[in-house]
Amino acid sequence: MKSKIAELIFKNVEGLTLEEVNGLMEIPPKPDMGDFAFPCFRLAKTMRKAPQMIAADIKEAIGQVDFLDDIQVQGAYLNFYVNKETFVKAMIEAAIAEDFGSSDIGKGKTICIDYSSPNVAKNFHVGHLRTTIIGNSLYKIYSKLGYNVVRINHLGDWGTQFGKLIVAYKAWGNEEAVKQDGVAELMKLYVKFHEEADKDPSLNDEARAWFSKMENGDEEALKIWQWFKNISLIEYKRTYDLLGIDFDSYNGESFYRDKTGAVVSKIQDANLLTESEGAKIVDLEAYDMAPCLILKNDGSSIYATRDLAAIFYRKETYNFVKCLYVTGQEQKLHFAQVFKVVELLGNDWAKDQLVHIPYGLVSLEGAKLSTRSGNIIYAEDILLEAISKIKEIIEEKNPNIPDKDETAKKIGVGAVLFNDLYNQRIKDVSFKWEKLLNFDGETGPYVQYTYARCASILRKVANFSPSTDIDCSLLTEVEALDLLKEISRFPKVVYDASEKYEPSVVARFAVDVAQSFNKYYNACRINVEDDALRNARVTLVHLTKKTIKDALLLLGIQCPEQM
Repeated sequence: MKSKIAELIFKNVEGLTLEEVNGLMEIPPKPDMGDFAFPCFRLAKTMRKAPQMIAADIKEAIGQVDFLDDIQVQGAYLNFYVNKETFVKAMIEAAIAEDFGSSDIGKGKTICIDYSSPNVAKNFHVGHLRTTIIGNSLYKIYSKLGYNVVRINHLGDWGTQFGKLIVAYKAWGNEEAVKQDGVAELMKLYVKFHEEADKDPSLNDEARAWFSKMENGDEEALKIWQWFKNISLIEYKRTYDLLGIDFDSYNGESFYRDKTGAVVSKIQDANLLTESEGAKIVDLEAYDMAPCLILKNDGSSIYATRDLAAIFYRKETYNFVKCLYVTGQEQKLHFAQVFKVVELLGNDWAKDQLVHIPYGLVSLEGAKLSTRSGNIIYAEDILLEAISKIKEIIEEKNPNIPDKDETAKKIGVGAVLFNDLYNQRIKDVSFKWEKLLNFDGETGPYVQYTYARCASILRKVANFSPSTDIDCSLLTEVEALDLLKEISRFPKVVYDASEKYEPSVVARFAVDVAQSFNKYYNACRINVEDDALRNARVTLVHLTKKTIKDALLLLGIQCPEQM
């Protein structure tokens, strides 16, 4: 219906594309204001008329249409009243399809997403959850739009921090402790190094010397580094398994260490490389940015050099239309510098195709997380704690449901993911258990519970099979229409989330659908004796269940059939 109305407007308005008309259309806040509304403010400047007059002109040009009961001008808005039965029929036919919400706009196009990317030999703490969760959701959103999405875990597995760890391991560590405690022991050594380096700054020189050995292929240095990396990957993958997340590439910084020379040569050949205090930089003062450091004064590369090498490798390997970097907002300047260097090397595509997607900080009950201080909260511990708390609730409320462990995992992990993704990514996130695990309100468990309620209804209806062959006139109650209107937004929600790089658009949609369904459920008895009425209402339950599942899957969240 929305698409049909958009086409009517498009044919009778100049200066807007069909896509722009679709983007401007709204669902009015109250049913008596119509089913869809088109604001005419934007046209006032180009058409040199008051928005209300423009709305009246469009109404007259459209005239009478068989699928519309009425068109009204209300202020600057043109409000459309869809024939209820026609709307219901169109929505049932659209939403019952397996690919509802999908699109082929990304067909034949590749998007690379760089996310998660923990620093090897440091624990996967709760702060890493944000990049991992947001990146995974964006992967699912773009995949639904038809893109080929390459999931890249750009591991922080190279750099001076490994020199620090080697110094610490040789001075205060032992093999058995590292084998037994893994990353936790490496973290103790990392913290110990900084404590001692504050007292003896010469330790930093030792660390730089060990990293230079790594860069120069020293056998002992690389053997220790590879050992630390293997230990880390085992622990990281355990967390990824809990989240149900995988990657197409684990190529980290070390993968590009033999590719940085070509990057430095490119920059040199373009006369962009200058010397500053012994280091090699690209001066970006003309663009109101600090210089981009390319080589340190000892000749070793830095992460900016490796990021540049990664961009060129990915462009050549995947021919991406976009390469997205999901990292904290504190890295905004770094990526602005790196992207500008790519552009200055004659690559205009860098302006549109390289995108930094920042997000806010994360804390547990307001306590900030810091690697250096040792104030660490493991992501795995957060997830396991959520699962454990949900299991306690299940034992108390519904101990007889099958697959309790699997159900607790879906709800617990889903609660953590939803708590993160419900808020705009740029905002800070706080993990508060009483809010996170609440089965009422705008939470993951609330949406999952609504899904389980739909599943319960469907189990109780014998011989039901989803079909468009229903009496659509029986679904014209206000609550049914409101629910269908919410469901109808799904394709636009997916598209908007992709355009804004914002999974919260999907999360909030899932809550809206759940709330609208529960109003419908309380107002309209589903399992009635009348076959035609029951079939119509159960079909709407089926569509709700399907839509909630599809929306939550875009957030990386599974739906339990019973709760």
